Amino acid sequence: MDTAPIPGFDLDTALSTLNITRTEFDEMNGNIQGFAIGHEIAVSPIAAIPHKTTFHEIAHCVLGHTTKEKLVDSEATPMNLREVEAEAVALICCETLSLDGAEYARGYIQYWLKGQNEIPNQSAARILTAASTILKSGNPAAGSQ
Repeated sequence: MDTAPIPGFDLDTALSTLNITRTEFDEMNGNIQGFAIGHEIAVSPIAAIPHKTTFHEIAHCVLGHTTKEKLVDSEATPMNLREVEAEAVALICCETLSLDGAEYARGYIQYWLKGQNEIPNQSAARILTAASTILKSGNPAAGSQ
């Protein structure tokens, strides 16, 4: 998966710091933009917004949505809320780094909220923590502060 360089953020450093690896995208469903399993992510070579999808999949890993150890805890978090959490992290990362994709992310979040007016406080806290973790992990300057 090749992604364009992101000013102020190094994807390879972030992945290494977070202990996440890239794997081959082998999904046959053309509607799937990417996936995360365990500590591996894959982004479709034809993803509409590859950097946003990459942040979304990294978020699933950081949020613990993909680990068997967390599966029992995650069962309390329904799939729609897991998607909201991951996409909200992607939205924050894109906005913080001045990348496109925010409009799409907002629509995706609204779709997965399924009529709820707000994100639960516990999820909001998890979103902010995960976004901060990802952004710091890929910021080469953060290590020298």
